[in-house]
Amino acid sequence: MAESMKGLKRTHRCAELSAANIGETVTVMGWVNKSRNKGGIIFTDLRDRSGILQVIFEESDCGAENFEKAEKLRSEFVIAAVGRVERRAGAVNENLATGEIEVRATSVRILAESETPPFPIEADSKTKEELRLKYRYLDLRRPDIQKNLILRSKISTTIRAFLSEEGFLEIETPILNKSTPEGARDYLVPSRVHPGSFYALPQSPQIFKQLLMCSGYDRYFQIARCFRDEDLRADRQPEFTQVDLEMSFVDVDDVIDATERMVAKVCKEAIGLEVQLPIMRMTWDEAMNRYGSDKPDTRFGMELQDVSEVVKGCGFGVFTGALEAGGSVRGINVKGQAEMPRKKIDALVEFAKGYGAKGLAYLSVMPDGTYKSSFAKFMTEEELKKLVEAMKGEAGDLLLFAADRLKIVWSVLGALRCELAKQLDMIDNNKFNFLWVTEFPQFEWSDEEERFVAMHHPFTMPMEEDLDRLESDPGSVRAKAYDIVLNGVELGGGSVRIFQSDIQEKMFRALGFTNEKAHEQFGFLLDAFKYGVPPHAGLAIGLDRFVMLLVKAESIREVIAFPKVKDASCLMSECPGPVDEKQLVELGLSIEKQETEEEQP
Repeated sequence: MAESMKGLKRTHRCAELSAANIGETVTVMGWVNKSRNKGGIIFTDLRDRSGILQVIFEESDCGAENFEKAEKLRSEFVIAAVGRVERRAGAVNENLATGEIEVRATSVRILAESETPPFPIEADSKTKEELRLKYRYLDLRRPDIQKNLILRSKISTTIRAFLSEEGFLEIETPILNKSTPEGARDYLVPSRVHPGSFYALPQSPQIFKQLLMCSGYDRYFQIARCFRDEDLRADRQPEFTQVDLEMSFVDVDDVIDATERMVAKVCKEAIGLEVQLPIMRMTWDEAMNRYGSDKPDTRFGMELQDVSEVVKGCGFGVFTGALEAGGSVRGINVKGQAEMPRKKIDALVEFAKGYGAKGLAYLSVMPDGTYKSSFAKFMTEEELKKLVEAMKGEAGDLLLFAADRLKIVWSVLGALRCELAKQLDMIDNNKFNFLWVTEFPQFEWSDEEERFVAMHHPFTMPMEEDLDRLESDPGSVRAKAYDIVLNGVELGGGSVRIFQSDIQEKMFRALGFTNEKAHEQFGFLLDAFKYGVPPHAGLAIGLDRFVMLLVKAESIREVIAFPKVKDASCLMSECPGPVDEKQLVELGLSIEKQETEEEQP
């Protein structure tokens, strides 16, 4: 039967005790990790968020009543133990921070009993994630998850302290807002007071932080909750947290400088990592041409090579056909893999098809200098030799080629180099390679909407030298936008904002907005721009991703207390779920039943 605290006060967390406390009487509380009765003496590993401590019960020390209670202890019982800190009688446990000591108990209280957990509470759990997430409150007891969340808290504190010292003000922006058409889908919230009208949960605080610059707050930040109704993957959630900041009277270099100093401070405080400043910068064009990605992983080479000129006019129709259609032929050199089995090469071809490729051409430079290739019969010996030279190929190398529209070639080879690096164990997981990618395109073409859409958002300032092409040739315009990348993952991004109303109007026209539509969606921001707007710029960093990368987790679910799964549901709380009919009536809503395939005539 559970007992109460009865005025008992905890003196230390478990792992706060050390050899320096030997001889002291202490009170510790926590969960029983495991308990072993060795006949006359009971060894109990007590766990709390700080770590594990061994508590020993002997009847001669704690009396018959307490020893009887200690005999009942099972995994996940919650107890309070009072005792004396002693040097461990047996061998020191090198795996525990408290491995030199133990607490010889004089009394124990069982504060709560526990059923047998559905899985072991242990680090590096092999339990299926679905089961762990169903019982997330138990999963959160695991030492590795607790370590992640404790570090996340420390990182948030470090960020707040750094930005406050830099003169930033922490200001909250609305959660209930107006829906906007650009970007991902909004989560909508129906209004009871305004029937037929909806709020939208913020995808970011973008408009409001710009308004704060209009209002003279100079430097703003917020550790902001954001929401996007989009398909999920390992580093995405429907609700997420970003470190959001905005600065007035600045340009690109000012935002980058403040951000990378903040990142360096966090890395030093969190994991002892020294980040060399300034962080390397690379234009978007260079990143795409070298790595096929605007978030390149620079921990390994295998860079893309453009061989379009070399194969122009050759006898291989796949190459020449792509070039005649305005495309490109590029390749990567997989060093030392000339003898890769055909089965593995075929698997790479299928992988490439998943990124839009029609196929993948290969050429192996065999150890004896001969060529083995999927297209050798279509090219002369001299053409093949020039191709190998252009790829810096040597005996033993495997050369892989994609030929298609440039966007597809980049996508295919960018993904392929990362996949091969993983397969061939080429990535040093102890490296933290930061990179700034700058000068993004202002627009990208949407086949779905048959128009240009903003690559970042409609308030991004174009490069000054490209302003005259904003409406005449939008596809060539570069943005004053910048992303910070860590180990091939986009950590965050931002831009200099448009602060002149005439440029903002041109931007909206380039996006296909009429003045009426622009004012309908963003009227309050455009109105604010009539009253003296300072030049301003900002950035947001994904806090979940940042923590995930620093702790080397495979998914952001490992660094979020209560994450959702890929269909945006929570296995523990079983949300989303239906609501009471009364609530729907109050909101003026009715649910239309969707026919299943079986029900359709």
